[in-house]
Amino acid sequence: MSEKNEPTRSDLVRQRRKRENTQRMDRARKESTRPAPPSTNRKRRSATTPKRQSAPPVPSRSARRRFQNALLPVAPDAELRGIRISRPQLGRRLPSFLVVALLATALYLAFNLPQIQAGQAQVIGNQMLPPEEINAALNISGKPVFLLIPSKLETQLRRSFPELISASVNVTLPNTISIYVYERKPVIRWEQGISFTWISEDGVAFRPRGDVQGLISVTAASAPPTEGNFSPDPLTPAPFISLEMVQAIKGLANHVPPGAVILYDASFGFGWDDPRGWKVYFGTSGHDIELKMRVYESMVNSLTQRGIQPALINLTYPTAPYYRMSN
Repeated sequence: MSEKNEPTRSDLVRQRRKRENTQRMDRARKESTRPAPPSTNRKRRSATTPKRQSAPPVPSRSARRRFQNALLPVAPDAELRGIRISRPQLGRRLPSFLVVALLATALYLAFNLPQIQAGQAQVIGNQMLPPEEINAALNISGKPVFLLIPSKLETQLRRSFPELISASVNVTLPNTISIYVYERKPVIRWEQGISFTWISEDGVAFRPRGDVQGLISVTAASAPPTEGNFSPDPLTPAPFISLEMVQAIKGLANHVPPGAVILYDASFGFGWDDPRGWKVYFGTSGHDIELKMRVYESMVNSLTQRGIQPALINLTYPTAPYYRMSN
């Protein structure tokens, strides 16, 4: 035995909509076919010439059809598709546009306005370094000042010029750059082969510039040892000679005979050519220079009294000096 299918809710809704559509279409059809009511002429008729009232015009089929089509209801499942025209919301976006425009203008002016571009830096405190060389090493001319980092410029100067003990860069708006430098003072003129260099109190060698009076001249037959020469400051170059060798050179400079030059030999240290006809060396230590000089004079007097003409006298160790005769 089969069970009767009961209509679902959607079926009942469709049937109800179908009935309502049928009723609306019947009403529209009746309204379109109903004749128009006669019009009443309210003017007073003339007694002599009565006028015959004309019948109202009957609408044509095409007119009825158009009228019926206009009154036909729209189907419930019909979709109206149209083009949605959105108006540009310029009022809300205008402030953002103005901010972007101002930022773009500010960036353009910041990178191209001559008033905030760096020129030649003013160098203060230099005695030997020309300002042109400092400016050439920095290469900041024409760059925006807000891109310049003083600490980086100071590091660049210290690495480019070993003769600088310190450098301070000051950047002031709109475009003023001031550089304060403190230079090393040369003490020794170290000549080796066909070239020479200047050496400061801390043993750092740097490029000679001009002519400086009062330097201690050293003529080297070989390069000095570099083992153990280091600097605790990463921006300070490693010493060319040790501090002990600097003290030895300065101590011997007070005893060098007139016209003689301090010599350096890797085997004997520092000394000179004695005008009396021999070479003398005192090592590389500067702690006992005065003792070595007294021992040297006593030794020379003893050799002279005995009529001995040495070729070399070595006082590296003052407690055990010795001399050599010429071959």
